[in-house]
Amino acid sequence: MPAAYSRVQVPAAAQVLAILRYLGQQAGPVSAAAVARDLSLPRSTTYHLLAALVSDGFAVHLPEERRYALGATAHELGTGYSRQAPLQRIARFPLRRLVARTRFTAHLAVLQGTDVIYVIEERAPHQQPLVTDAGIRLPAHRTASGRVLLAGMTGAQLAALYPDPAAVRSSRSGGGALPDLLESIRARGYAWEENEVTEGFSSVAVPVQDRSGHAVAGLTLTAPHRVSTAPHRVPGTEPAAGAGIEALAEHVLPDLLRCAAELSRRLGARLQA
Repeated sequence: MPAAYSRVQVPAAAQVLAILRYLGQQAGPVSAAAVARDLSLPRSTTYHLLAALVSDGFAVHLPEERRYALGATAHELGTGYSRQAPLQRIARFPLRRLVARTRFTAHLAVLQGTDVIYVIEERAPHQQPLVTDAGIRLPAHRTASGRVLLAGMTGAQLAALYPDPAAVRSSRSGGGALPDLLESIRARGYAWEENEVTEGFSSVAVPVQDRSGHAVAGLTLTAPHRVSTAPHRVPGTEPAAGAGIEALAEHVLPDLLRCAAELSRRLGARLQA
């Protein structure tokens, strides 16, 4: 169902936005009749609004097909959004507050192929530099942020990245198969890594969602080991969330989840209260 325009105080503006959103969600050009039907708009109103969008370049009319599609001006808006680095701008101050509360270094990373790229690092006071500085690219399955993003994928999406996911080892020392690790992450609701990225440090990560509910970034807190880091897994099995990780997660998850929810809402996600 489209967003209800009756909730806003400018119905015409809401209707225009609904049409733009609708055009952007279609696989190809659509007829005015389809727009009116699917958005429950009067046909005369639909034609008038489409004509205004065409006039300003936000939509294009294909007279031979009697259909409409997004125009060049809509594309310019999208590229403008990318130029302004919205994720970095949206996340910078919430991450600073997260670091101030926890005294641990925070990162935000996005998935690109089988790698993650770190887009923000907010370093905790007096903490040594980490491998995961902004702009660094690392294998997704070795990082907490990458693992939490991979855990949000379907089996088909994972197979598109890794032709044989079961053959991907989940840690530098071997570990278990990647699908087993991701299943553990889904069960716990957070991802982790110990000594995989920076020796002597552990990380816990949760996803940040966009308006469609997809995980678009991984939010991570990284801390030096403060409890025993003795091996927590049997060789040849997936890395377990051992005592050190469990202690870290118990300490930081409330703040980490609160920050992730704030970022998700800023990106338009509709989260349950």
